[in-house]
Amino acid sequence: MTNTPNTAKNGETLLLSHAETDELLGKVNQQIAQETFDHNDQQLIWQMIECLGDTRGMVRLGYAEALGAVGKPAVDLLIDALLHHSNVVVRRAAGKTLTLIEDPIAVPHLVYALLNDEDTVVQASAIGALARTGEASVAPLLEVLASPDSTESNKGHAAWALAFIGVKAKDRLYAAYNSDSPEVRAAVVAAIAKVAEENRDDTQALNLLVTSLQDTAANVRSEAAAVLGNLKYQSAIPNLRSLLNHAAGETRKSAALSLMKIGDRDSIEPLQAALAKETDEGIKKAISLAISLLEKQIEEDDW
Repeated sequence: MTNTPNTAKNGETLLLSHAETDELLGKVNQQIAQETFDHNDQQLIWQMIECLGDTRGMVRLGYAEALGAVGKPAVDLLIDALLHHSNVVVRRAAGKTLTLIEDPIAVPHLVYALLNDEDTVVQASAIGALARTGEASVAPLLEVLASPDSTESNKGHAAWALAFIGVKAKDRLYAAYNSDSPEVRAAVVAAIAKVAEENRDDTQALNLLVTSLQDTAANVRSEAAAVLGNLKYQSAIPNLRSLLNHAAGETRKSAALSLMKIGDRDSIEPLQAALAKETDEGIKKAISLAISLLEKQIEEDDW
C-alpha cells in the first residue's frame, strides 16, 4: 500500500477495507510521532476523514485523535465533511474532531450544522465543538438563543454551551444580560452561575444572580432561583422569601424549592404562610415538599 490513498477516477477517495484502514492509521500515527506527516497532503487528510466512517468506534476515535494532532490543515476538510458528507457517521465524527482542534474558523459552520442537520448526534457534536472553542462562539450562540426561528432543542444546546464556556467569556456574558431576549438572559444566568460556582468570592456574579430574581421574565426568575439554590447562597434568602408572594405561580414554586435546597430552616414559617394562601395544587405540593424536608433536617439535627 502506498502512502497516498487510493482514489476513484473522479478524484474522490475510495473506502478502505478494515485491514487497509488499520494500516493507514498506523502509518499516519507514526508520521505524526516522528513529525514527518505532510500537512499539505489534502488527499491524505481527506482519506483520514473518510475513515471516520469506519464501523469500529475505537478506529473512529483513533482517526479523530490523529486529525486533532494534524490540527489546522485538517479544518477546512472537516468542515466540508460536517456540512456535506452523505454518511451521517462521518458528519458526527467530523464535529467531534473539530472539538479537538478548537479553531474559531469553524464556528459559523458548526452553528449551521447545529441549526440545519437533521441528525441529533451531529447537532450535539457541533455544540460540543462550539463550547470547546470558547469565546469566539459566544456571539453566535446568543443569536441562536434570541432568534424566534430557533427550536427549543437549539436553544437548550446553546444555553448548555454558554454555561460550559462560562468564566472564559464572563465579560461578554455580563454584557449580554442587557439583552431584550428572556431566553438570552436566562442562559446568561445559568452561565454566570458556573462562574460563581468556580469562584464563590465573585461578588459580581452573585449580585447578578440575586438581581435576576426581580427580572420581568418568569423563566429568568426561575433560573436565578434554581441556581441560587444549587449554590446554597445564604444572602439570597430574603429575596427568595419575598418571591413566595409573587403573582407568578412558577416563581413562587421556584422560590420555595430554592429555599429548600439552601436548607434555610428559618424559612419554614414563611413557607407555611405561603402554603396557606396557595391555590394551585402543583405549587402546593412543591411548598409542602420544601417544608417537609426542612423539618426533617431539624429532626435529624435533634438526634
